[in-house]
Amino acid sequence: MRKMAMLVSHPLASEQEREAKEAWKVEQFLPLPEDLQQIWSQVPPEEDFPVKRFQLITDWLEQQTAPQDLVWIQGEPGAVFLLVTWCFQNNRIPIYATTKREYSQQLLPDGSIKNQHIFRHVNFRVYPCGE
Repeated sequence: MRKMAMLVSHPLASEQEREAKEAWKVEQFLPLPEDLQQIWSQVPPEEDFPVKRFQLITDWLEQQTAPQDLVWIQGEPGAVFLLVTWCFQNNRIPIYATTKREYSQQLLPDGSIKNQHIFRHVNFRVYPCGE
């Protein structure tokens, strides 16, 4: 049974779930537990990157996933780099979601401008290994 661990700061959209199940054969989705979600979503910008705190997330991935499971990783650049590297070293498949942005602009009666951005899921991609 293939799993997808979700290291993201937003819920899974229906299009993303559909693609994961159909194209990637995912049978189980693993959101981060609340305490680990806090670590993932709130990386302090004022100090050096807190590598030791992220050991809790890699420990969780080690326990909850198996080789060839997917790990959806999007977030703070240092955290992404650390976890993508861990995935390659531990035979997990690090992926990210791509989107298409639709933009519209509307001039309002008071002269102000209303901008609207709609993001639509396109697909998941495997991070490049860089070797």
